[in-house]
Amino acid sequence: MGKSIGAKALPENRCQFTVWAPLLESVTVNIWDTAETPAARSLPLQKDDLGYWEIVADGVQPGALYNFRLNGETERPDPMSRCQPEGVHGRSQVVDLTTHGWRDADWQNRPLDQYVCYELHVGTFTSEGTFEAIIPRLAELQDLGITAIELMPVAQFPGDRNWGYDGAYPFAVQTSYGGIDGLKRLVDACHQQGLAVILDVVYNHFGPEGNYTRDFAPYFTEHYHTPWGAAMNFDDAYSYGVRNFVLENVFYWLRDFHIDALRLDAVHAIYDYGAKHILAEMAEAVLAYGEAQGRSHYLIAESDLNDGRVIRPADQGGHGIDAQWSDDFHHCLHSLLSGERAGYYQDFGKIEHLAQAWNRTFVYNWRYSTFRRRWHGNDVSDRPGSQFVVCGQNHDQVGNRMLGERLTQLTTFEGLKLAAANVLLVPAIPLLFMGEEYGEDAPFWYFISHTDADLVQAVRAGRKREFADFHLAGDPPEAASQETFDRCVLHWEQRHQEHHGVLRAFYRELLTLRRSLPPLANFDRADLEVNYDEAQRWLTVRRWRDVDEVWICMNWNPEAIAPTSLPTGLWEKLIDSAEARWQGPGSALPEKFSAALGATMAPFSVALYRRLAR
Repeated sequence: MGKSIGAKALPENRCQFTVWAPLLESVTVNIWDTAETPAARSLPLQKDDLGYWEIVADGVQPGALYNFRLNGETERPDPMSRCQPEGVHGRSQVVDLTTHGWRDADWQNRPLDQYVCYELHVGTFTSEGTFEAIIPRLAELQDLGITAIELMPVAQFPGDRNWGYDGAYPFAVQTSYGGIDGLKRLVDACHQQGLAVILDVVYNHFGPEGNYTRDFAPYFTEHYHTPWGAAMNFDDAYSYGVRNFVLENVFYWLRDFHIDALRLDAVHAIYDYGAKHILAEMAEAVLAYGEAQGRSHYLIAESDLNDGRVIRPADQGGHGIDAQWSDDFHHCLHSLLSGERAGYYQDFGKIEHLAQAWNRTFVYNWRYSTFRRRWHGNDVSDRPGSQFVVCGQNHDQVGNRMLGERLTQLTTFEGLKLAAANVLLVPAIPLLFMGEEYGEDAPFWYFISHTDADLVQAVRAGRKREFADFHLAGDPPEAASQETFDRCVLHWEQRHQEHHGVLRAFYRELLTLRRSLPPLANFDRADLEVNYDEAQRWLTVRRWRDVDEVWICMNWNPEAIAPTSLPTGLWEKLIDSAEARWQGPGSALPEKFSAALGATMAPFSVALYRRLAR
């Protein structure tokens, strides 16, 4: 581990304050015993050779408020603050991280290839919008077949409405969600239910409001730029302090909150041309920490580079990240289901693309992209499917649409079942977006509660520019509106009603089959065969492990079709989306199937068979 930073509560009402500010001439900590204390006492910090200022102060209890005075003038909150009870512009608070009585001593994180992820936004998953309010729903997620919940970022952001990617204090847990104690109780409860917890973290930028890191140190470099401004400084002068800041944050979540895995936001916007990439340093550190603790932890990257170096091990020239998201898989599904071809969807829309995503994960593996107007990606067919996270919906792909439509609004009920089967039966780690499993009707829009009027206007203008790539007219919903946020809250009561309940049961059955059938737990690409017909719009997949074998057939045609690529042997039908029990149009597929009988599939349907005999 690196240099400890922030305010650390010590025994006997003492507190160690440490802040990195290598270019400043003086740093003083101002301490208020309570929020009502009229005047602060001020103590000077001492600077070491690397620019870390430090003091151990007496008479400081958890709950005390503090900030730093820089060069005798400017007062700022602690960039490493664990709690911001007065918001992003207010004073920081000393907290004791050791008081929670953990009940998960016997918890062992499951292997990554057993993850079935459920992405949720704390504020809109329940009407209460808190960590505590999630806990009563965990048993139902576990019953569905979910094995890991993925929390969108919880670092302190302005106000109480935000996706979380505007976090200004990476160590502070959003107070409106329930803060440190609420998050710990949620993680503990998840482990009691057998659920792992993934936390989405942002190391490519800070939020635009309440971020005062520039006043302390060179956290940014002008050598590279991101969609959010100057890039974080991972390879320029003084980058050692930024790297330590991020690595300490990684350990903070794993050690103090028992988080099982971190989802690293937009690593394509993390620029590091030093001898050791910060991602590689993270991967090494997390692996060593897990080995020392006897408990596995994982790093999962979001990247639109289609670059296998992110996940390849160090001895193969990679960064050693455990897994990464595959946008190509989502784009294949979405374009086929919605018919959309604007923006990046112009690169997709063929059955061939979906077959490639099943077979080799990346469709664009050094292939010309019309949207990007360049060659894109590289081949990852040497990597197991368990290193890729796939989805049919997620917060970005829903929320970055102008109207925030889910697939529920963009395709038919049959299309929703096709999407489910692809996500849950492909040899990869599946991710569901909250409410997807029952066809949630609520949109998921982008929302904020910034207090800076100019910033709100900048967000409004920026969103409008983003949608120009998709040639969309009109204006998106007002991101700063309370109503926009309120309409995004899930209608959880729908989950067992009418067609919503049918869809949820379909997801549950697919997840049961995924757990019980050996071929569906096999991520070896050598045990996979994909066939398709572009004109007839069908796709078939054989997956096997040893003597066990399954056959998946899909019809993407609005008409009934008969696939011509049929397996030999005798097969038993396990699930068929066209059947009446799944509110389908009716199925002509036999319960017992052989190639001699042929197979006629209903429009937009999918079926799964298991081999009985060769």
